[in-house]
Amino acid sequence: MNDGGQRRFGPLGSVLVIIPTYNEAENIKPIVSRVRAAVPEADILVADDNSPDGTGKLADELAAADDHVHVLHRQGKEGLGAAYLAGFRWGMEHEYGVLVEMDADGSHQPEELPRLLTALKGADLVLGSRWVPGGRVVNWPKSREIISRGGSTYSRLMLGLRTRDVTGGYRAFRTETLKGIGLDEVASQGYCFQVDLARRAVESGFHVVEVPITFVDREVGDSKMSRDILVEALWRVTAWGVTSRTNRALGRRTP
Repeated sequence: MNDGGQRRFGPLGSVLVIIPTYNEAENIKPIVSRVRAAVPEADILVADDNSPDGTGKLADELAAADDHVHVLHRQGKEGLGAAYLAGFRWGMEHEYGVLVEMDADGSHQPEELPRLLTALKGADLVLGSRWVPGGRVVNWPKSREIISRGGSTYSRLMLGLRTRDVTGGYRAFRTETLKGIGLDEVASQGYCFQVDLARRAVESGFHVVEVPITFVDREVGDSKMSRDILVEALWRVTAWGVTSRTNRALGRRTP
């Protein structure tokens, strides 16, 4: 519920950091090492989409040397949303209390994860936010910042959300939150997958908070952002917004 100040939140339980990968051979070892150093008690799940560059094999080597590291090999490249959904299901099957989303490229700094987990003690979902006071981006071209800020602003206005960074992908969920937002109905991918989960959490009455993060643009490898991802986000957010407004006008609950 959104009355986070009056609720009593239970203990967090065990933590699983889910890192989707596709052609991240140069990044996977450094990011796993940083997560292990930042939150030694957490486990890591590398969800690899059959990367041609051997990322999955490198992840297997890390898992063989460290029982905190696990690997989920997927058939092929199906998108960020599908990778996270598979990771969520794996985490639920293995009874983790907290499931964390984190990019493989270092843009989400593992050293900031303890701050997200501390905030989650009094919340159902914590968003690592670039657009709240104290949050910032590093090494981004102005054009990408405009796209990201504009995407968050458009999504907030269309969906009636108060959160500042709706599209960010550095997040910590209580597992019960994910179970309560209808994951089986999530079909979105890419950029709007994050918008979809945020709106579902808010509309389901969960307490969502934001903590500032410093987002650092990747130094090696290629960004997965594409025109198709942006187009999907635009039309899905527009459709959700229209449906939500229509349902409110008719006194219906938004699915």
